[in-house]
Amino acid sequence: MYDTGALQQRITERLSELGIPQLPGNLYDPIRYMLQIGGKRIRPLLTLMAADLFSVADIEEAVPAALAIELFHNFSLVHDDIMDNAPLRRGHQTVHEKWNPNIAILSGDNLLIMAYGQLANCPADNLPAILKTFNTMAAEVCEGQQLDMDFERTNIVSIDEYLNMIRLKTSVLLGAALKMGALIAGADQTDAQSIYSFGVDVGIAFQLQDDILDVYGDPEQFGKQRGGDILANKKTYLLVKAMEMADVATRTELRAWLADTDHPTDKIDRITAIYNNLGVRSEVESAKQLHVERAYTALDAIPVESNRKTPLRQLAQTLLNRRQ
Repeated sequence: MYDTGALQQRITERLSELGIPQLPGNLYDPIRYMLQIGGKRIRPLLTLMAADLFSVADIEEAVPAALAIELFHNFSLVHDDIMDNAPLRRGHQTVHEKWNPNIAILSGDNLLIMAYGQLANCPADNLPAILKTFNTMAAEVCEGQQLDMDFERTNIVSIDEYLNMIRLKTSVLLGAALKMGALIAGADQTDAQSIYSFGVDVGIAFQLQDDILDVYGDPEQFGKQRGGDILANKKTYLLVKAMEMADVATRTELRAWLADTDHPTDKIDRITAIYNNLGVRSEVESAKQLHVERAYTALDAIPVESNRKTPLRQLAQTLLNRRQ
């Protein structure tokens, strides 16, 4: 088994060796910027950890797939930030703020192209299955982002609709990262699907934690503007559940604040107070725990020694108990 820190170091080293051109600077500088402010590289790490779990002959075989996952993830963040008009990403200016939206779109596109360049370096025997997994995931992420934007203009969204949206927008990327690593290591379809399911449920729980942190987290630690989802009128689990639980008067007040664009601080404070009065945060915590349990059930179903699964369990716990 590989040490998790060693796998993260390998990812960092290989990202630094991508050979990103210098010119045109306005195309490639934003790419370098995004990769340099990159977080913990959790998604590519999952690819390598899954390959290791299923005893890949040489971990290097899984590195191109891991890099493809990280490049795709950054592509999606650059474009999401434009659509969300987000000022911060990982505690730094977003690309469209530091440069401009047109540059952000084009540099984001190039990150996607670079991801496919890495996929071309995957083992030939596994490439059809890897491409199918990657392409399905990429299309689903776009579907999730579109649903997220559609929900901003929809008055009523159900909990099931919201969970499906975050499964597509966020969770399938974690599932695909794991599944690709498993496929490269030669896992059968049943086991590859189990590790995929583990990743998807961890991803849903992760997003529910993200919803909580947007309102209740420390912006200095979280790296995002507090209440950004509230200002963007995003249908988070908190808002959807609040609409479901609220009486007529509270629901009317919520909708009035959602329509308000002139008092951002008051909007965040008042909607947060409504969440507190309804006890919405504990509802989100319960939903999160349900998906955590489903994730571990899927992991337990994989016929690999329990101690080999420990790093994935520990990483999941770190993600789901995070404050940033």
